Amino acid sequence: MPSWATATLTYLNLNKKFRATLIPESPQSLGMLRKVKELVAWTSADPSIVKELLEKKGRKAGFEPVSDSDLPKEYDGIDAFAAAISENRVSMSDIHNIKPWFALNPPRGGFKRKTKNQYNEGGILGEDKELVDIVRRML
Repeated sequence: MPSWATATLTYLNLNKKFRATLIPESPQSLGMLRKVKELVAWTSADPSIVKELLEKKGRKAGFEPVSDSDLPKEYDGIDAFAAAISENRVSMSDIHNIKPWFALNPPRGGFKRKTKNQYNEGGILGEDKELVDIVRRML
């Protein structure tokens, strides 16, 4: 793997297999994702999947689960915080007590598509419209 790809994956907090991260939708982040499209899959996140990720796999220091008291004070619960993340009003890097990545399990039932090909070639890599279903099976 080239060193620029390793640096980009580290910046995206994707330095291990089966990791997920939430990054804001911007031209810069989309450019980074397109740069490593042979290694990662991505999609736009809706509030429901963000909420599930935070509830089931969100961790704070010491790998303890995230609770409502760990969220910023301006959000009254995980629902409001998940909506703010999916609408790009706040990013995971702004919250210092919650880890910016989510450790996932391998998907139950397998991937169903090739794992080394792009989405438009019958695989899962690149911009994948079915990634939310795969992530739900990984929780």
